[in-house]
Amino acid sequence: MISWKIAFRAALAAGCCSLPILAQAQTDSSAEDEDSLGARINIALPDPAAELDRSGLEKQQARTSDTAQLLTRIPGVSGATGGGISTMPAIRGLGEQRLTILVDGQTIDAACPNDMNSPLSYTDPQTLSSVNVLTGVAPVSSGGDNIGGIISVESAPPLFSVSDSLLVTGSVSTFYRSNGDGFGGAVKLTAAGRKLSASYTGSYTRSEQYEGGGSDELVRSTEYAKTDHALELAYQAGAGLFRLKAGYHFSPYEGFPNQYMDMTSNKSWFLNGSYRGIYDWGDLDLAIAYRDTDHAMNFLEDKLPGDMPMNTEVHSFNTSAKTSLPVSSRDTLRLGGEFHHQWLNDYWPPVEGSMMMGPDVFLNINEATRDRISLYSEWEAQWSDRLKTIAGIRYEHLRMNTGDVQPYGTGMMNMADAMAADAFNSVGHKRHDNNWNASILLTYAMNDWAVLELGYAHKTRSPNIYERYTWGRGSMASRMIGWYGDGNGYVGNLDLKPERADTVSAALALGNDTSGWHLRIAPYYTHVDDYIDTIFLQDLTDMMGMPTGFVQLQFANQEAEFYGTDLSGSVDLWTGKAQEKTSITASASWLRANNLSDDGPVYRQMPLHALLGLTHKQGALELGAELEWVDAKTRLDATRHEMKTGDYALMNLTAAYTIAGIRLSVEATNLFDKAYDLPMGGVSLGDYGVTGNLRNIPGRGRSINLGLSTNF
Repeated sequence: MISWKIAFRAALAAGCCSLPILAQAQTDSSAEDEDSLGARINIALPDPAAELDRSGLEKQQARTSDTAQLLTRIPGVSGATGGGISTMPAIRGLGEQRLTILVDGQTIDAACPNDMNSPLSYTDPQTLSSVNVLTGVAPVSSGGDNIGGIISVESAPPLFSVSDSLLVTGSVSTFYRSNGDGFGGAVKLTAAGRKLSASYTGSYTRSEQYEGGGSDELVRSTEYAKTDHALELAYQAGAGLFRLKAGYHFSPYEGFPNQYMDMTSNKSWFLNGSYRGIYDWGDLDLAIAYRDTDHAMNFLEDKLPGDMPMNTEVHSFNTSAKTSLPVSSRDTLRLGGEFHHQWLNDYWPPVEGSMMMGPDVFLNINEATRDRISLYSEWEAQWSDRLKTIAGIRYEHLRMNTGDVQPYGTGMMNMADAMAADAFNSVGHKRHDNNWNASILLTYAMNDWAVLELGYAHKTRSPNIYERYTWGRGSMASRMIGWYGDGNGYVGNLDLKPERADTVSAALALGNDTSGWHLRIAPYYTHVDDYIDTIFLQDLTDMMGMPTGFVQLQFANQEAEFYGTDLSGSVDLWTGKAQEKTSITASASWLRANNLSDDGPVYRQMPLHALLGLTHKQGALELGAELEWVDAKTRLDATRHEMKTGDYALMNLTAAYTIAGIRLSVEATNLFDKAYDLPMGGVSLGDYGVTGNLRNIPGRGRSINLGLSTNF
């Protein structure tokens, strides 16, 4: 009989959310391999995956309830502003739509024309076990339908009793944030025997609107509330581990400062099942998942008065089978197949008494489907004590279709949409893509403190449902589409081709666990053919025919490139017993993204970003100070009328003390209450609707955050 830990680790090595070098570190090692390349490589930290474990998450969960915001501390990762729990992550300039984001090994589909319920909004830092981010070249086994990196979020694996006694354990946490009057809490409870385990996790968080720094005052449409619940049953059999997990998410409201609309309800439930096992011939991973989401948008009280309901329904089904076969002492073969089904219906009920929004239902997306079948093969070879390679190929067949659409009406006020609907309905909507992906990674240990990694990948991503199938040409209809936060209107394009990206990356990792210092330098270059950007259609005008300053754009294939360098390092100034030490940490990310079709910058890119930190841990006491600096954003997308942001520096201080198993933390973020604009925030439409003044979204002013947590 195998333990659940062995099954879980083996599944990571074979599963779609695995990262090859990290997976190697997680598998059991025998005494004879302790001096092998694998041990030295892992000590030298060449792995491009950045990981936040439970300890790291606990230290930051009082700061934010937005999991994606936590990831922006990782070199190469930035975040585009959404709501308070819905930041859209970007890796090396490629945004959320171009990434693979896995929650407990499963993808979560967008269920909103403004991406208000992004995948990480269904997670809470208080209840997560780990977050892994792969910023470099990703192996084909880690996922498809992406041209960027991989984000994998995991809840805690099941626990089992090691005796005949019933194991009862859990954790409790709570927090308070002064800026926005935010508070929340979480609980996890587990009851387990030797073979059967049952766990419940639940969390709640809410916040009012926050205040900007300095004289920036209130930032409207930034309030939110949500709750998450999950129940998991696990059974440990003689050959592996069975898991069945069900959960429910409900957000009654979430303001979006850079959108015309707010989220007024998001309800989602899911059911996941998996089997992970180890056999003499190899490892096996089977999974199946279903998710149902009902999403609603309208205006919250602090935005424009009135009523404009917009509803989205999404059903998703996933299934996968993967295996890892050790064909020799040198070679491991990974084989896998996946099927993903997405069904989406997006409709806007008529508004009583409105000549523009009625008398019919506006069918924005009429029961669209997006089905993807994937097959992959991957070969890992340990050539010597110094050299390791991973090479793979992946094929994906994708089919999309949708029904006919209709505008609110056919009167003069709806004429642009009526004509667009007729044009859309007059042509076929079926589309299919055959996408190929390949990658190769080489890791070479020059010695026990210097490791070089080189990678190349060809990745393909097909357009999403909204990019292909939105059709409205009226000013209002098009401005309801788009996750860009720029106030412009967007129109889909049936003729879009899949994006095809070629990436080369390198990483040099210096130092090891005994040296007391680490340094990692990671340059990269990505060229994207058929990059989905936009072309200009027309200026948008108000009811009087006057220009609004916003434009209508259509998705179109273009050509783009992304290149830059990520740096990170640390130095131990003092070491004591166990994990006691004083350390300096530093990181920086520099990026350039160019649209080669119009010779301009790509929209919404993070300027030079650097962090410098000092941490001290001694006994029960933890102290920290952090300086964050961001350069001015001056490379602007003229097509979208992107606005400049200035450079800024923020100071954050933290302190924590653990006594009798209870950890109490206090933190001051933006200590000097610095006023600044968010470089990837977009325009503050929530404020614009009330004040008439158009500005970038201000960053959060000073906040005092308190946290309390314990395990039992």
